[in-house]
Amino acid sequence: MKRVGKLSVIFIFVLSSLISYADVTIKPDIVYGHKDGMALVYDVLKPENSNGAAIVFMMSGGWYSSWAPPENRVRQFREMLDAGFTMIPVYHGSAPRYKVPDAYSDVSRAIRHIKMNAESYGVDAGRIGVTGGSAGGHLALMIGLDSDQGVTDDADEVMRTGNSVAAVVAYFPPVEFREVESAEVGIINEVPQDELLGRFPALDYDDELIPSVAPILFVDETDPPTLLVHGDADPLVNVTHSYAIKEKFDNNEVESELIVIPGAEHGFRGEDAIRANNARLAWFQKHLSD
Repeated sequence: MKRVGKLSVIFIFVLSSLISYADVTIKPDIVYGHKDGMALVYDVLKPENSNGAAIVFMMSGGWYSSWAPPENRVRQFREMLDAGFTMIPVYHGSAPRYKVPDAYSDVSRAIRHIKMNAESYGVDAGRIGVTGGSAGGHLALMIGLDSDQGVTDDADEVMRTGNSVAAVVAYFPPVEFREVESAEVGIINEVPQDELLGRFPALDYDDELIPSVAPILFVDETDPPTLLVHGDADPLVNVTHSYAIKEKFDNNEVESELIVIPGAEHGFRGEDAIRANNARLAWFQKHLSD
C-alpha cells in the first residue's frame, strides 16, 4: 500500500508540472532563483505550432509583479501563441518590498535561466525576445541594452549563462529617473518626484543606484532591434522618454522604430491596443524568424 501511495504522489506531481490547455502545453512555476526564502518563478507556455522562438514577458506594473494562473496568461497572449511563439511570463520580487534594482536583477537572472534550459523547452536560445509595458517596458529595455555573455568564473551555473536577447518591444517605458539628466536630454516628467515615490515605492532606493537601471545610459551599437510604442497623451510616462531613447538608438545606428499613437494614454485600449499589439507581433516575427 505504501508503494502504491508513493506512485500516486509521483503521478500527481508529474501531471501538475505539465498541463495541457487546449493547444498550449503549460509548464508552470519554474523556479529560476530564490530570494529571502521565497521562490522566483516563470511559466512556459508552448503552442502546438511552436516556431522555436520565445517571447519573454515582464510581468510588472509599477514594479509590482502580480502572479496569475498560467491559464489566464494563455488568453492574454493568445495572438502570439497562435503565431507559434512560446510565451514565458516572468515574475520578479515585487514592490513595495523590493525596489527597481532588485526587479532588474531578478529578471536578468530569469533570462539566463531560460537560455540555460531553452533546449528542454523546445526553444532556440538565439531566438528569444523580451517585452513589457511601463515598468515591464523599462525592464525589457534594461534586459536588451545591458547584456553579457555570462560571468565565466561565477560559482552559480545560471550566472555563467549569457542574458542577451534577439529583439525588444517596450510599451511606454520610463528610460531615465534623474531629474537633472532627464532635463538635459529633453525628457519631461510631469508627475512630481514626491508623488511618484508615494505611488511607486519601488522607486525609493539609493540615488547612487539610479544610473545602474536607467536604460538610456546603456545604449550602444551592440543593442538588439528595439520597437517602442507610446501614446502622446500619456500623463504618467511622457512620450519624451521614448523620443529621447530613440534618438540614442539612431545615434548608435541601432535598428529601432518608434510608434507614437495620437491621443493614447498610459495603457492601450481598444483600437490603440490592437495597433500596438499588431506592431509588436510583426516586430517579433521579423526579428525572431528562423
